[in-house]
Order: sequence, then structure tokens, then C-alpha cells
Amino acid sequence: MSKLSQSQKIVELLKVNPNQKFNARQIAEKIVEAYPEDYCDKRLNPRFEDEKAFLSQVAAEIGSQKDQIIKSDQHVFWQDKPRPRIYWYDPAKEVSDTSQTVIENDDTDETPSFTRQSFSEHELYPILIDYLQSELKLYCQRIDEKRSKNSRGSGGNQWLHPDIVAMQPVDKEWNELIRSCVKQGAGQSVRLWSFEVKKELSGSNARKSFFQAVSNSSWANEGYLVATSISDSTVEQELRMLSALHGIGVILLNPENPSESEMMLPARSRADVDWQSVNRIVVENEDFKDYIELVSTYYQTGRVRARDWNKI
Repeated sequence: MSKLSQSQKIVELLKVNPNQKFNARQIAEKIVEAYPEDYCDKRLNPRFEDEKAFLSQVAAEIGSQKDQIIKSDQHVFWQDKPRPRIYWYDPAKEVSDTSQTVIENDDTDETPSFTRQSFSEHELYPILIDYLQSELKLYCQRIDEKRSKNSRGSGGNQWLHPDIVAMQPVDKEWNELIRSCVKQGAGQSVRLWSFEVKKELSGSNARKSFFQAVSNSSWANEGYLVATSISDSTVEQELRMLSALHGIGVILLNPENPSESEMMLPARSRADVDWQSVNRIVVENEDFKDYIELVSTYYQTGRVRARDWNKI
């Protein structure tokens, strides 16, 4: 087992790849691959459902260790905006004040940018669905607020339902005998996800957006707030604190290249769906009712018709 700390592992990775820029997810993948024995016990923790969840946790740890990373070597640089944060090692440069290692605006072609093209919130919905389908293997559905009844009067359904919902059929690859056992024992064969989408998160809207996600995702196994950018490190720290308290995750969506999107803060998974809250939304919104009908069909048949999902 290596005697290096995680911060030291990261610096070593950057050092052997001079002037190459990596985001936290890319670094997580590479250090886990380079030091598998150091992460073996951690990977076996049952709270990680799969490799993606495990790597998301390592990436989140890297983000929180930024100060240790840049203090470990004077040739390490980082760029905070546009998000996601990137790190690199430049052997030709050195700074004595680590607070100066952040480079806010770097328009070189090597630097990923999420702001070259402006997207409306509605234009982000199909992009997010594409990412969730291809990267997380989720079956998604758009929930249109215009299809809500508003039977409780103006404001009665405020923050009731999210923009995108999804189903994760966790038993899809299981042996039929196991699927039957879980079904007879009232175990979970699916997990339900919820996503609230915003164009960007800044000091003026981050808390409101986060608590909107808390409100309209309280029924789901996992809830996420999704945005294309985070304005600064202060907002990021605020989101980390809120996520730790309330369990809502944060996804940074790259609308120009969805596969490069980053699950910055993994959601805290809930064991059970809040069916009372689900019932409330089903009564009010036809799209959500359709979603639950599709989930019910999967519970009963174990089959998914692709044409019923991932539509806008």
C-alpha cells in the first residue's frame, strides 16, 4: 500500500503529465487506477452501488482537498471558472503565494468552457436526459408544470415537482430467481430519481434553487440540483454545506458535451420512496402520473419499452 496521501497522489499524477489539464473526475479515475490497493477497502463500502458512485465520491473529496493539493507543490495550478475546476502542473512556472495559483479566465483551447453558447433552461432538458440515459443508464421523463391542475389555487403547487424524473431498474441484469425473491419479499427492484434544472448557480439564487430541489425531490430515492455553472468558490462551499445537511446532490451539466458533465456532489440515497408525496404529485400533474404508470408497469412485468421513455 502506498504511503502517499491522496493530495500527494494527485500531485504525482499532475507532475508526470505536465501541462495537461484534468478535472476532479478525471483525476479520481487515474489515481484509483494507479493505486488500486489504496482504494480497495473504500470501494467495498456498501453505500457505493456501483463504480460511478464510488468515483463520484473520490472526485468530491478531491474538490474539498484543493488547498492541500496546491500547497503540496509550487508548480501546481488550478482554474476555478468556468466550472468544473481543473488542475495542471507547469514545471516552467512557480508561485510563492498559493492564493495566486487560481486563474479565473483562460481562453485557451485546452480549457473546457460551458459558456460559449447560451442555453435556455428548457433547452437544457433534452441535454440532461441524454446525459442521464447514456452515462447513468436511467429512464427519464420530462415533467411539464403546465400540465399541473393547480387545484389548490395560486401558489398551491409551488415547488411541488421537479423538471426531470427518472427510473433506475436496478434488477435489470439480475437472475430471474433473484428478481422473483425480491418481488415476493417486497424488496426494491427500481430506484426513482428527481432533477431540478437551473441555468447557473450564483450567490443570488443558489440557496433558493437548492431548497426548491429539496422540496420537489423529497419523494425520491435520489434528488439532484443541476446547473451548467457555479459562479465562484463561495457558492460551491455553500452547496457543499447544504448537500451535507439535506442530501441533495449537484450535477454540473456540460451542454456542449454532455459526456463531460460532472456529478460534483453525489446525493445521499434514501432507502424508500415517500409514496404519500408521490400520490400528491400524481393527483396534480398528468406527466407525473404517466411516469408512475410506467414505473408500475415495470414493477409488474419487468420490461421497459424504450419508446415510452427519454422523450421531451
